[in-house]
Amino acid sequence: MLTTSPRRSRRTTVTVAAAAAVALLAGCSAGPGETSGGEFTGEYDGPAVTLSFWNGFTGGDGPFMQELVDQFNEEHENITVESNTMQWSDYYQRLPAAVTAGEGPDVGVMHFDQLGSNAARQVIMPLDDMAEQLELSADDFTEAVWDAGVYADERYGIPLDIHSLAMYYNTEHFEAAGITEPPTDAESFQAALDALQAAGYETPFWMPSRWPAHLMFLTLDWQHGGEPYAADGTAATFGDEAGVQSLEWMRSMVEQGYSPADVAQDAQYVAFKNGETSITWDGIWQFNDLDASGLPYAAAPIPAIGGEQAAWASSHQFFLPRQEDPDRINAAKVFIAWMSEHSADWAQAGMIPARQSVRDEGALEGTPQEPLAESLDAMRFIPTTPGIGTVQTETVEVAVAEGVLGQGEPAAVLEAAQGTATQLMEENLEAFGE
Repeated sequence: MLTTSPRRSRRTTVTVAAAAAVALLAGCSAGPGETSGGEFTGEYDGPAVTLSFWNGFTGGDGPFMQELVDQFNEEHENITVESNTMQWSDYYQRLPAAVTAGEGPDVGVMHFDQLGSNAARQVIMPLDDMAEQLELSADDFTEAVWDAGVYADERYGIPLDIHSLAMYYNTEHFEAAGITEPPTDAESFQAALDALQAAGYETPFWMPSRWPAHLMFLTLDWQHGGEPYAADGTAATFGDEAGVQSLEWMRSMVEQGYSPADVAQDAQYVAFKNGETSITWDGIWQFNDLDASGLPYAAAPIPAIGGEQAAWASSHQFFLPRQEDPDRINAAKVFIAWMSEHSADWAQAGMIPARQSVRDEGALEGTPQEPLAESLDAMRFIPTTPGIGTVQTETVEVAVAEGVLGQGEPAAVLEAAQGTATQLMEENLEAFGE
């Protein structure tokens, strides 16, 4: 999870760190436009190599990734992949310095919103040549997830999956309340909440003030027709009318008594898992945990509260750090290509394979995420802008918490946060040389 710190001190740290990272890395490799290694044929016949694979799959998804790595190793005599798994926050902090010191991974996977920062810092290499040689194109992906791997007109990420926010509901509670279908819009969602309360479930939808509250807010913002950020990464726009309507709706869940006040981070998920509440919005990465709990539940797309079907989404994407050894680069490309082709198995981790061709082969058949994959075109991504993760932590997450807790009017807290976010984005663009 992300944490916050005083705005001014954190902002200064981020800007200085970004500038320092650019300065350190600028001289160690060629700049944007270079190709990643030599000609790639899809096979590796060089000397035996052992590749370090960095990832942050520390939860229930970890064993599934390790199974894939083990299978790859069994099928490749001259390539051995060793996983180095750590918390995502540690991962993103360590990566730039490790690559600079020549102690980074040979291949890795990261969230798409980290690609821009690491590309601008010249930590990772363009992969346009690899995508072309593998004949990977937008035809096999949704436009949003394919474009999410691009920064400054160059491809830095090969999409592995899509993971979004979803609506989970307790099927026993729904049956007791006489609800036969999951709600799909504002009217049916309100009717479901009223029916659940009438059936004795006093607070059927807990509204958190922290994680994943800002993901819920972004979802609602898109549903109301808004865009939280300018596409070119120059400004925040989440404080417009769409944003205000979104945060007002979130606060209304508390004011109307559907949620307790002051729901702490992840408390809404724990309450749902324990049967204390009937509906929650959370990431699809919770499927395996809920299955293990034995809770009677089902999942559906987030209802179109704002009128338009939309949901926050993210994507794990493979990347290559900057390195010089062509054998290791090409062996790493073989690994990425193999993992992309075998991403059907990754669906067992609760994710949606990014490739349409993989999904068409039945990768999601019978899985909880199958109905969600029918709404892939409604899944939205924030821009791949350097430093966007920190911007969100410092601004929109704080504003959403204040609004949900009733510590400020939604319009006022969003306006203040939007101004700070735009200033941070401008500073980041300047620091990264744009």
